[in-house]
Amino acid sequence: MRATSIGHAGILIETAHGSILCDPWFVPAFFGSWFVFPRNDRLDDELRDKIEHPDFLYVSHLHADHLDEAFLADHVSRSATVLIPGFPTRELERKMRSFGFTDIERTVDQAEVDLDGIIVAIHVETSITDGPGGDSALVVSDGTARIVNQNDCRTHDLDALRRHGPVDLHWLQYSGAIWYPMVYDEPAERMRELCAAKVESQFARAMRYVETIDARYVVPSAGPPCFLDPELAMFNVVTGDEMSIFPDQRSFLGRLETAGRHGILAIPGTCIEVTSPSEPATVTHPLPDDAVARIFTEKAAYLDDYRADWADWLEAEKATWTAPTHDLLARLVAWWEPLLALAPTLRSAVGAAALLRTGDLEVLIDFPAGEVRAYAGEPHSFRFDIPRELVETVAAVHAVDWSNALFLSCRFRAWREGPFNEYLYNFFKSLSVERMRRAEAEAQRKLEPVDPDRSEEIERCGYVFERFCPHRQADLSIFGEVEDGVLTCTLHGWQFDLETGHCLTAADRSLRVRSASGTSGAAPVTGGDTKL
Repeated sequence: MRATSIGHAGILIETAHGSILCDPWFVPAFFGSWFVFPRNDRLDDELRDKIEHPDFLYVSHLHADHLDEAFLADHVSRSATVLIPGFPTRELERKMRSFGFTDIERTVDQAEVDLDGIIVAIHVETSITDGPGGDSALVVSDGTARIVNQNDCRTHDLDALRRHGPVDLHWLQYSGAIWYPMVYDEPAERMRELCAAKVESQFARAMRYVETIDARYVVPSAGPPCFLDPELAMFNVVTGDEMSIFPDQRSFLGRLETAGRHGILAIPGTCIEVTSPSEPATVTHPLPDDAVARIFTEKAAYLDDYRADWADWLEAEKATWTAPTHDLLARLVAWWEPLLALAPTLRSAVGAAALLRTGDLEVLIDFPAGEVRAYAGEPHSFRFDIPRELVETVAAVHAVDWSNALFLSCRFRAWREGPFNEYLYNFFKSLSVERMRRAEAEAQRKLEPVDPDRSEEIERCGYVFERFCPHRQADLSIFGEVEDGVLTCTLHGWQFDLETGHCLTAADRSLRVRSASGTSGAAPVTGGDTKL
């Protein structure tokens, strides 16, 4: 089996029985903010031809750094069979059919499928946090090797991934893929603390995946992007002193080495070949080793050259953004108020108004009242400052997921009065009837009191507590770490005081816990927020 990096989360998997193209991304995403790092616009013709003519195509989820609409529409052969994860909605399938793909293999979560000698299984994550469309991970085996392509899927059931057999190559995300905390209004010292904590949380989560999957080789992938617009250049980690959550591959490879794990540096065009479990992998880079090293040791110069080559494209991209219109407020009211009416539980969980400031137009989203109106000085707990042309652009196409369509661009500023409120962002991820109905249903499910008699429990360090984290139901038998009476869920960094069950990270949420000798801890509490 041969796996070739094509940039970011992109992989071309080749076997004697056919090839699978995974998450090809070439056109910069999120309003021209994210570019592939290292650059993948110089792949050789032979590799490009293989990328454009795969036997199978797998797109893990709907985010634009995985689903490159322009590239898929213009460059990938329609003869490819599309492997569709078993998501709760058909959005991804509809999108692929809109590109002209007709051979669709819709898979069942975790179930193995024999593609004439290639055994694949797609594991799905369907929490609203991943967007209503979900996220997914791919397992591929051909009798000679097995790959787990986890990309940036925050898989909660790692045992299920391992049940397919020993893993040779584990490709996974380790770097940031979010706008938090950089866009928030925080003092510099506090921002540095938040960035460092976020990076450590990302690394800790990735290392837990690494330890559990226990692959022979680990390939850091699915990020980081780089930012070639001078307005966003501060998000690139070059010296290591930047206030950013986007460290590059070297940082995580160091963490792997310290842990005694075999990490492989892959740049676009790097080919990793595994012929049997008893033979070492062969790694072939598209450039001499010293040239590969200079990408990272002379990163500032590398980014300068990359930026110069794409400057005209970026200028043209900005020229496509929609100019201000006279009826933006009316269109937002007509679009959003019917959705708010569908989601009383979600609105209650947000619990306050959010102010959208976009140029000279200020819009209040009054979640308690279910209204959208011109701002008149009312109290609010959340604020977004977004350039008018960006809001106009996503409104013009009725973008149903503003996390994907807008927020990931990092081209905005934000403020909040208290902790992170997941339900606020769930609203912006669910701007269609189909999505909002699911967001409301998940809010109802998550905010119902937990019946202790129905919850599985585990014992750790003298405490008995519920097995699944109240946040995203991560399995605490895998992700839970106990130190000095504090339980940390390493999937997202939530912490709980095991004496009381009180959540130290979020408001109005706690863990059901008791001592192993039988003394009860705190009862479950509904509601609450958490940091990203």
